[in-house]
Amino acid sequence: MSVTEDTETIRTLFWQQHGFLMSKIMFTACELGVFDLLLESGEPLSSGAIAERLGTSPSGTERLLEACVGLRLLRMERKDSEGLYGNTNLANLYLAKSSPKTQYHYLKHSSEVVYPGLQFLTDIVREGEGLFKKTHGMLPNSCFEAVYRTEEEVQRFSDAMDDAWNLYGREVMSAFNLSHFPLIYDLGGGSGALAKECVSLYPNCMVTVFDLPKVVERAKKQPMSSDKRQITFQEGDFFEDPVPEADLYILARTLHDWQDEKCVQLLTKLHQVCRPGGGVLVIEMLLNEDRCGPFETHLFSILMLVLTEGKERTASEYKALFTTAGFRDVQHKKGSHYGIILGRKQ
Repeated sequence: MSVTEDTETIRTLFWQQHGFLMSKIMFTACELGVFDLLLESGEPLSSGAIAERLGTSPSGTERLLEACVGLRLLRMERKDSEGLYGNTNLANLYLAKSSPKTQYHYLKHSSEVVYPGLQFLTDIVREGEGLFKKTHGMLPNSCFEAVYRTEEEVQRFSDAMDDAWNLYGREVMSAFNLSHFPLIYDLGGGSGALAKECVSLYPNCMVTVFDLPKVVERAKKQPMSSDKRQITFQEGDFFEDPVPEADLYILARTLHDWQDEKCVQLLTKLHQVCRPGGGVLVIEMLLNEDRCGPFETHLFSILMLVLTEGKERTASEYKALFTTAGFRDVQHKKGSHYGIILGRKQ
């Protein structure tokens, strides 16, 4: 190995060794409100001014800001020998809480739930038991049940899921033409973020969000826009309770919570109540058929290992689940982040 190759290898090793530090730096700056302050200020600020307004220590704030510059989350310019800090476009778009595309709540969820849970990864891989089973002695009914039991946790999870649909909702809902499915049920649809994208694209559709009572109770308290007549909420557990007849059922980031047998159980139930010509739309991250990527999907498969009994799958694996449940016409499309799979009932 040449000196150049060795240097590059060591550099790669360094970034992989310290990736967790980079994540926590971003999480911390978000939590403290650094990006919100700089967006609202409209001008670069010194580290001292930022520390004063945030109520943080001057020395700690300066080091955090310098690290954020290194991560290209902030920019720094010097004026009269003083460093002045401002947001990059990335921070303004995705890290400031007031941005329409904010990922603030998703980052908060990652910091408070995922980050601490990963400390158990070695034991989980060794023993084959996820975090919930390790701490409760049984498997959870869902990712939701695994770590979201209090009102605060429900809100955190729902807000985090909404953030993801701020980025990808329109893309996944437009992958297939859904205009010929007038009555749609979004199973486990939370606050209705994906339902809003659906009715904005297909004004003739009515969408019912079917979710657990405490989720629906919270969702009904949230302000709804002018599409509220097209979106309704219904309480229920889609494994335990009857699911009403509809033209289309949406399962977005849901099947990856469970093992194959439980996925087939749910899909079979939906096949039985689905109207002829209707179907099920599944939205999940997809592994390549050779299972050698994408790396982002492998990361989420590790997350499922930690939090649930489920996993990420290939498109052919999802097609097999659909086929076992009775669906014969199964198509899939690959989006920029998620795969979209549509199974039709003949």
